[in-house]
Amino acid sequence: MKTITTDELLKKIDAGEQVNIIDVREQEEVDAGIIPGAKHIALGQVETSLDQIDPSVPHYIICKAGGRSAMACEVLEENGYDVTNVTGGMMAWDGEVQY
Repeated sequence: MKTITTDELLKKIDAGEQVNIIDVREQEEVDAGIIPGAKHIALGQVETSLDQIDPSVPHYIICKAGGRSAMACEVLEENGYDVTNVTGGMMAWDGEVQY
């Protein structure tokens, strides 16, 4: 499974790269904040929402800390998607932990 740190992802965004981020946290977690432009699909809905995910572009998958996004990456990889797990998740994005 490919991984990327939040700092590396932020550098891509700051450089103007087109990044496709999928946030797999639960709605109440997303309500507290989401990366601008990220698509929300809760982990439990990923497999039934494949038609909402463009298979022709790479995606960065994020959750709170990295565990659920890793599970989502496994599901998406099994279905032929190019995905990268964002290590540390939103906790690292918000600066709560360092990786």
